[in-house]
This record gives sequence, C-alpha cells and structure tokens, in this order.
Amino acid sequence: MRFFIELAYNGKAYHGWQIQPNAVTIQEVIEKALSTLLSDKISVVGAGRTDTGVHASQMFAHFDYNESIDNDQLTYKLNSLLPSDISVLNLIEVDPDAHARFDAISRTYNYRICTTKDVFEYDFSYAMHLPLDIKKMNDAADVLLMYSDFQCFSKSNTDVKTYNCNIKEAIWSQQGNMITFVITADRFLRNMVRAIVGTLIEIGLHKRDIDDLREIIKSKNRSNAGYSVPAHGLFLTRIEYPQSIMKTK
Repeated sequence: MRFFIELAYNGKAYHGWQIQPNAVTIQEVIEKALSTLLSDKISVVGAGRTDTGVHASQMFAHFDYNESIDNDQLTYKLNSLLPSDISVLNLIEVDPDAHARFDAISRTYNYRICTTKDVFEYDFSYAMHLPLDIKKMNDAADVLLMYSDFQCFSKSNTDVKTYNCNIKEAIWSQQGNMITFVITADRFLRNMVRAIVGTLIEIGLHKRDIDDLREIIKSKNRSNAGYSVPAHGLFLTRIEYPQSIMKTK
C-alpha cells in the first residue's frame, strides 16, 4: 500500500530535503522515524527538493508499507518522535501508483521580506530596509507569465531535460512591514524562485528595468539575472494533486 505523508518544517537546521552524505536532511529524519515506528526499512519520495535553509508549511512525500496503518495513531507517534522543527500534518492512503513528485499539479512558494529589524522574523524573512517599488515589481512579475523557458534562473549544471515551467501566478503584496512574493507553477528549477526574487528586487530598487527582465529571460544565461536571495525567507506553502489519486474506500 502507498501513503502520502503531509509535512511542515523549519528548514534552519537542515541541509535541505534530499539525503546527502555528512549532512542532516529532512528526508533522512523522516525515514528514520518511519522505519523505527513501523519496524521496517522505509524510504520516502518527496514532492520536490527544498534547498538548505528553506522552510515548508506544506510538503508531501510518499512511502510504501504492506500492512494497514492507523493514520491518526501513527501521526501522533511520529510527532512525538520527530524533533520540534518537523511536524506531520496528515497521513493519506493513495492509489498504489500515485507519486508525490510526478503527480503534483502545482507548487506554490512564498518569499518574505521584512522592511524593519524584527527579532521574531529574523529566521523567516529577508531583511531589506531600502524602499522597494512594489508596483514596478508586480509589473515585472506579470512578464514572467509570458514566458516558459526559465534557464536564466536555474542553478548552473542542473541535470534536467527541460527548463520549461508554466508559471500560473506571480504577485507581490505588502502588509505592514512584511512584503510577500507568491509564485505558483507546475514545476520549478533549482534556485529558480530565489533568483527570480533577487532579479525583481533589483527592478524594485530601480537598478534594472522591466525590459531588462525580458532580455534576461531570452538570454537563457544565469549570469545575466539578479542575485539569489537568502534561503531563510523562502517557504514551500502549497502542493496540489488530482483528487483521482486518493484511495477510494
């Protein structure tokens, strides 16, 4: 049987999602907890690979287990065993061929910028005290929806078959001292969101123009785009799946 596990985590102490040597990752901690409680070697497959320091308020992964599970009881036990910065939100039985990564319809990220020195936001937002032109940044964000090839925002030497992404939403908003960028797409490239945000910030600071963004995208060259903003302001906030993969009773 296959199960989806819904998670939230504070990424500060972790080297991203994916297991790697000599570093503690979210995937490793989840697999160890599941293996301990189910008395079996459990491997989990995540919906994506958040980078070092990136947070998630909603992440999904799938795992296989051949016996029935009391979802509520296992969720409780997992949360008791896991460290305080990782939370299991739900366990869902799904169709045997459902895939946490490949069946995802869309993913949404938020990037948070704090315009004042706020000690309670220090770990969860990027401190930016220079004035930003939010309207111009939104005009630039609209340009993203006109393109599909985002190689210019991808981390170099990334092993992917295509750089095409269908961006469905990209918008900035401000509430008090917090500026938030929300972006939704069917898929994202490595470092893509952080590179987009850095480029749009440079436009908001009037260091670049909207026409520059068009030329950056057309160039397909990462060195032409803006800087990558720090990871700690980035949150994976929503992953959507077709209802058809959920197990019917």
